[in-house]
Parts: sequence; structure tokens; C-alpha cells
Amino acid sequence: MLLVALVDRTGSGLWASVSVLYFTYVSHLSLAQVGTLAALAGAVGIAGAPIGGRIADRLPLTRVLVALQLLRALASLGLLTTDHYGPLLAFSALGSLGDRAASVLTKLYATRVSGTDRVRYQALNRTAANAGWALGGLAAAAALALGTTAAYRWLLLGDALSFVAVALLTLRCGEPPSPSRTVATHHTPAPAGHPATPWRDRTYLAYVATETVLFLDDAVFKVGLPLWIAHASTAPHGLAPLLMVLNNVMVVALQVPLARFGATTAAARTLLLPLSLAYALGGAALALSTTGGTVTSTALLTAAAAALTLAEMLHATVSWELSVALAPDTAQGAYLGVHGLAQSAQRSIGPLAVTAAIAAGPAGWAVFGASIALTCLIQHRTVRARLAGPPLSVPPVTVSEH
Repeated sequence: MLLVALVDRTGSGLWASVSVLYFTYVSHLSLAQVGTLAALAGAVGIAGAPIGGRIADRLPLTRVLVALQLLRALASLGLLTTDHYGPLLAFSALGSLGDRAASVLTKLYATRVSGTDRVRYQALNRTAANAGWALGGLAAAAALALGTTAAYRWLLLGDALSFVAVALLTLRCGEPPSPSRTVATHHTPAPAGHPATPWRDRTYLAYVATETVLFLDDAVFKVGLPLWIAHASTAPHGLAPLLMVLNNVMVVALQVPLARFGATTAAARTLLLPLSLAYALGGAALALSTTGGTVTSTALLTAAAAALTLAEMLHATVSWELSVALAPDTAQGAYLGVHGLAQSAQRSIGPLAVTAAIAAGPAGWAVFGASIALTCLIQHRTVRARLAGPPLSVPPVTVSEH
């Protein structure tokens, strides 16, 4: 599964960095059409997480994962067959749906097979995924140096083939045990009641709401830092891609060592306190980056990127552990599917939040960092009662052997 993460993200790295350019220069869409396509496809993708999680509580996980990877491959290949807006939108939405569902189910698979080592596995998984992103991005940069439409098409084809490779690798993985699916015999009593549902779990829904805010670091790196460097700071514009490199290098080098500080559920909850500080420091450094010359601005922006990358790594550990620990074993798929909504929703509100911070000037970044820091403290309190009490107990979904 770590090899799956590496191959998957390498393919995604080929496409993610050039998708806007492909739709502009190969499909000849207007700027408004490209923006609308990305927004609508992302909106459809939000549904992928809960749908995928719900299905995974009822069907063999590896089969569902293989089907989703093939769906992603077909969506990518479909983009190669047309330059018309309607089909491009349909294929993009289909790919987005499959991507979000596959992301949740890959996490669910890891949760089921890694057991008490799930935090360490998550760290290894993020390391492999970030290495894949870097490899894909480098390959895309090399291909774009050719400056031909054929190069764009080859990158998209490479993305599609990566999903086929991932599907073949997944076929070699054993089916993990599922607490939500048991085999019934004549002597097995019929289950009483219904499986737990996250949609009626107020604590979990409140937790997911706070998660949406904590995932905003993604929008800072993809949207906020480049725009702030270009429009408000005195730092050179070339600093923006270098800060992305710094982010990847730090994750690859430090994610696994940092994971040991969140190896238990209680430790993961405690990490919300230094996480709060990291977000506040990152926001403060961004706010101060306009107060000096080029050297001072560059140093403060680098410090902000380092602090926010540290926050990203700590949050990844906390999020992985708490999202599983707060879910009943017999409805993990459904719960993790709802948790996946947080990251999906952030993709829509994140760019709006960081552009609002930029528009407000230095004070906007200070408020931005302080708001996320406060959300960490709110989450720390929100999950306290659930984690201190007995685990949720719900009857399993029974699969008859007949």
C-alpha cells in the first residue's frame, strides 16, 4: 500500500501541476471556463468521500478500491478524447469523485491492517506520497520544457496509466478484516438496531467542522503564499516554488520522526496544543513579512513556511488518529467518509479564506493564524469527553453465509 501511495501520487504530480495549462492550451478553454470546470468538478468530488465510505462498510474493500482506481483511469483517458466543455466537465467531475472516494478508502484500508501502528503507518504513507508528488512534478517540469501539446497529452496519459498500475497493485493486497462485516451462521443471533451513523453524531460532526478549518494550511501553500509574495512582499517571486520545495523536503524528512509524539490517542489530542502555537507563529510571520527589505521579507516568509509545514505534519498525525479513534469500529467507513468532507470542503473555502486574509493586509494574516490556533483549542475541548468515555458500541452488519 505504500507503493500504491508512491505510484498514485507520482501520477497525480504529473497532472495536477499542468491541468490548468492543459485546459487552456490544449482544450482552448477560456479562463472563466477553466475556473468553473475546476470549481464544479471539486464540488462533485465532495460527495465521493461519504459515498465511498458507506460502500466500504458493505463490500470487500480491495474490490471497491480497484473499481475506483479504474474509474479514475477512465476519467483521465476520457479527457484525451474531447476538447468540448461539457464532456471535459463530466470526465473531470468523475475523476474528482473517484479521487476523494479512493483517498478515504485507502485510509480505511491502512486503519484496518496497521492496528495500533496506524500513526506510524500514516507518517510513512505521507512520506511516500510527498516523494511521489515531487517525482511527478519534476517529470512534468521536464516535459513542459518541450512546449508542445503532445507533451501535455503524454502527461495526462501517464496519470491514467498510474491509476491502472495502482489497481493492479491493489489486486495483490489481501482483504483486511472488517468489524462491520461478519459471517452469520444458524446460531448467530440477529443484530439488534442499526449501525451507528455519523450524521446523527453531533460530537463527530463538530469535530469534522473544526477539521475543515485546520486543513486551511493547504490553501496557504497553493494560493496564499504565491499571491502574497507577488503582490505584498518585497521578496523575489522565485521564492514561491522554493517554499513548496521546502515544504516537501520537511515532510519527507520529518513526518516519520514526528509521528512518535502522537502514537496514542491521548498523545495525538495533546499535540493540538503545540499545533495551535505553530499556526499562530506562521500567521504572525506572514504578517511581519512586509515590515522590512528583501532579506528580512525572505527570511520571515521562509520562517512562516517552516512553521506552517510543521503545523501540517502535526495536524496530519492528529487528524489520522482522532478521526479513527472517534469512530465506532463497526462504522469506520461511514465515519471516515464524513471526515473526508473536511478536506474536500477546504478545497472550496480555502482559496476564499486566504484571499480574504491577503486583502485585509498584514493584520489579515495575524487574524488568520490566530483563528486556526483557536480552532485547535476548540477541537481539543470538543473531543475530550468522547475520548475519556467508553468506546461506542454498535451491532455489526451481518453478511449471511447463505
